[in-house]
Amino acid sequence: MKNLTDQQKGSLLAFVAVMFITPDSLFIRLSSIDTWGLVFYRGIIPFLTVFFGMLLIYRLNFFKILMTSGIHGIIYVITFSITNITFVVSIENTNVANTLVMIATAPMLSAILGSIFLKEPPDKKTLISIIITFLSVIYIFFDSLKLGNFYGDILGFITAIGLAVGAVTIRSAKSKNLVPAAVVGKLLVATFALLFVENFALINQDMIIVPLMCILCVAIPFVLVTIAPRFIPAAEVNLFFLLETIIGPIWVWLIIKEQPSVETLFGGVVIIITIAIHSFLKLRNT
Repeated sequence: MKNLTDQQKGSLLAFVAVMFITPDSLFIRLSSIDTWGLVFYRGIIPFLTVFFGMLLIYRLNFFKILMTSGIHGIIYVITFSITNITFVVSIENTNVANTLVMIATAPMLSAILGSIFLKEPPDKKTLISIIITFLSVIYIFFDSLKLGNFYGDILGFITAIGLAVGAVTIRSAKSKNLVPAAVVGKLLVATFALLFVENFALINQDMIIVPLMCILCVAIPFVLVTIAPRFIPAAEVNLFFLLETIIGPIWVWLIIKEQPSVETLFGGVVIIITIAIHSFLKLRNT
């Protein structure tokens, strides 16, 4: 990593993070535990995993890093906690397609917030990529948007806002390590879920699915996503999340046999090609 440019580091971190996240919606659908029980485990397991990992790396400096994160750390704890809760509840209250469509607005929201607060308007390549991919997402799920639950859709949009605010917050604090703040956010998620959990029992396939999901799709990605905006603009980080829009339904197709539509396949190809070209041009410039 030391030999890579900031653009290469940020792009690689964001790409790897999203690849880990893509089966997340599938795991949520496969789990049979109640919503708040799932939110609790998605908070407490990543918290324990990353917290002890960081203690091994930083020892007591973990708490020093946390305390020096300042207002940026507080904002990130809040936005990170909210998005972790609203994402799961959204998936449980509308179809996966609707949630992913709402999250697809994150790059555009990041670009707007970055322009206002960081004076970092997206360059022409990024702006064109955001517009093309966003239109592709709307094309893929145009019909499904009319079938979703309004409550779940609104929570999906709140998730997108949280992702955008969180990425811009990290970008504005490039010299600070906000991973400890994200760890605290996970603990806050688990604590909040405790107020509503009716049953903690993990039975049958949930004993495998839930821990696997919490580590692969939650713990590892949240560390990478927290680091990536330190190297590239927030809008570019969230641009990679659009890959989940096409790869997420493919996971569902492979495992649950829900075949993606022609629109999904066509729009997905456009998304992947657009992001690939954008990343290639940005990396070539560095």
